[in-house]
Amino acid sequence: MSNRKCPMTARDVVLTWLRIVLAALVVAAIMAVSGAFGTDNLAIVPRLAYWLCLTAAGAGFGITASRALVPRAWVESRPVIAWILIVVIICLPMTLVVAVSDALVVHRPLRWPLILGMFLPTLATTAAMTALAFLIRRRGPIETHAAESGAPPARFLERIPARLKESDLWAVEAEDHYLRLHTSRGQDLILMRLGDAIVELEGIEGARTHRSWWVARSAVKSVDRAEGRATLTLVDGAQAPVSRAYVKTLRAAGWF
Repeated sequence: MSNRKCPMTARDVVLTWLRIVLAALVVAAIMAVSGAFGTDNLAIVPRLAYWLCLTAAGAGFGITASRALVPRAWVESRPVIAWILIVVIICLPMTLVVAVSDALVVHRPLRWPLILGMFLPTLATTAAMTALAFLIRRRGPIETHAAESGAPPARFLERIPARLKESDLWAVEAEDHYLRLHTSRGQDLILMRLGDAIVELEGIEGARTHRSWWVARSAVKSVDRAEGRATLTLVDGAQAPVSRAYVKTLRAAGWF
């Protein structure tokens, strides 16, 4: 695994957007069939078209918010905060869009009671669609890869405290808002999120083994398996758990 890979390619971005659009289409179909928001008096074809337009607008607002207004690293390292921000950002404009659409299609007067009455249903729908988009999105990278010949070292190495600068990095373990660095010269803590760190660890061959652990491949001394779970024992005696979510990827890469 000597080729260095980008955490997210253009193809990955397109596929993620397609998944979100497909999810929006599913939501539109459900809303149309159920006649939500008082649209049950419309024929099924215009009702479906109505909901397709609204969910497309919601998906567009959501994609714009997540790409331009919410830090990308937060989607991986702080998903709940990212989800709340996206919902808040798109809920107000979507409430206005829904109210105007309702006034035009269902022929209700566009007044403040209508707009305010649409807020809570729009908030609930926006929260559900955003949560669905998070569930089907492409996850952050699991593996990190050795740097190509002549390539600069991993950016994360610049964060290692001075007393450990010449050591080998064996593992990074998340502890609340801090990361515990396991190195050949001992341990230390730095303030950082693991999701952000893994992006900067590209250039060192290793992998995320658990939501709280990244392990350098050269640091693995042995692999223990019991009751369907795997644990990596490192050269310093530390034991890194392997989540079931990562087992398939690590097995395919030859870790065990």
